[in-house]
Amino acid sequence: MRKLVVLILLFVGYGSFAQAPKLDKEYASIEDKVIEWRRYFHEHPELSNREFETSKKIAAHLESLGIEVQTGVAHTGVVGILKGNKPGKVVALRADMDALPVTERNDLPFKSNVTSEYLGNEVGVMHACGHDTHVAILMGVAEIMSKHKDKIKGTVKFIFQPAEEGAPPGEEGGAALMVKEGVLQNPDVDAIFGLHINSQTPVGTIKYKSGGTMAAAQRFQIDVKGKQSHGSQPWSGVDPILISAKIIDGLQTIISREMNLTNEAAVITVGKITSGVRNNIIPETAEIVGTIRTLDYDMQKQLNRRMKEMVKSIAEAYRGEATIDISDGTAITYNNPELTAQMVPTIEAVAGAENVQITKAVTGAEDFSFYQEKVPGVFFFLGGMTPGTTESYPHHTPDFLIDDSGMLLGVKTLTQMSFDYLNSNKTPRLEMQPKG
Repeated sequence: MRKLVVLILLFVGYGSFAQAPKLDKEYASIEDKVIEWRRYFHEHPELSNREFETSKKIAAHLESLGIEVQTGVAHTGVVGILKGNKPGKVVALRADMDALPVTERNDLPFKSNVTSEYLGNEVGVMHACGHDTHVAILMGVAEIMSKHKDKIKGTVKFIFQPAEEGAPPGEEGGAALMVKEGVLQNPDVDAIFGLHINSQTPVGTIKYKSGGTMAAAQRFQIDVKGKQSHGSQPWSGVDPILISAKIIDGLQTIISREMNLTNEAAVITVGKITSGVRNNIIPETAEIVGTIRTLDYDMQKQLNRRMKEMVKSIAEAYRGEATIDISDGTAITYNNPELTAQMVPTIEAVAGAENVQITKAVTGAEDFSFYQEKVPGVFFFLGGMTPGTTESYPHHTPDFLIDDSGMLLGVKTLTQMSFDYLNSNKTPRLEMQPKG
């Protein structure tokens, strides 16, 4: 009797998985297309909120599949809506489309030679974070699922999002604007899945973490005011460059001496400092710009408070003045624990349990977090490094490389997650990390 009960429970718990179609032939035939799309997008990258040609190619593909298409969402975003033949829940899948102002430095046959203007400067443009692979993967998922509408219990939304790297100054963009413009409504999304390829994770591997997975990001700008003087007579002025150096040094002590790093990681990085016009003039002002990364909102609150106190005090100690402005970027990328637990068996079934790893939280940031503030979501990392490689290049660098062979696993995983979620009776409740 006990064995019978166990068998019944297993059938009830996993029966939904069996309802998904067998897709081995579709996966085999789609891989070459996905690689071709990825290489096209890599060779023709576009900056945030400027993904015009990328959007056109995506929209044309979705339309060719008979998928309902919405364009111009959050400037250049594309949304595809695929309604199954059976009623049910709504699952969303997201891919980001934008490239970075980075000049590519390799000998790939599909290397980017594109240049553009960024913040008034002529720059190279490169898919240095793998968004080209994300787009190609989701196009592949859309093609496969569109052929099996009769097996879809509910609706799939394909979200191709611009400006994940951040909209240009003075513009809105990215996931926040897509949410604002109603991408999670009409029909209302019940859950959302996304992935990020990783150049330092071997092909065939998937990494995930329940709960807080990626950091909240904030931008800060510090304006320092001193007193201009001749470079030969520093005593007659107040040096804002010296004050800036002391501020930068002081900010790092907040991390090293005041943050409980056994709780979660935290980072303050200065990415830009601007001051002066020539070698023999002590300037009047300096500007410091940087990023803050936190994985705990209480720590974020403490860090912000101490930065404001320290910037003002250090400047005054050296006879100057300084103000700091801190603006929110992304929230913490928070994988819904209940939904994560529900989908892990699917991920392991696709990739093989031995290839699925629980990872630690990372201080990179993702605006996928804005979707997760509204609906339960799961975001995972997909291996893109050639197995056996001794050196891999990090994201956002000129030498960044991704192995094309890693993308098919992404197609399989998102496809199977979609089918299994829609076929299940579970609808996890929304849960987020408390904001202090």
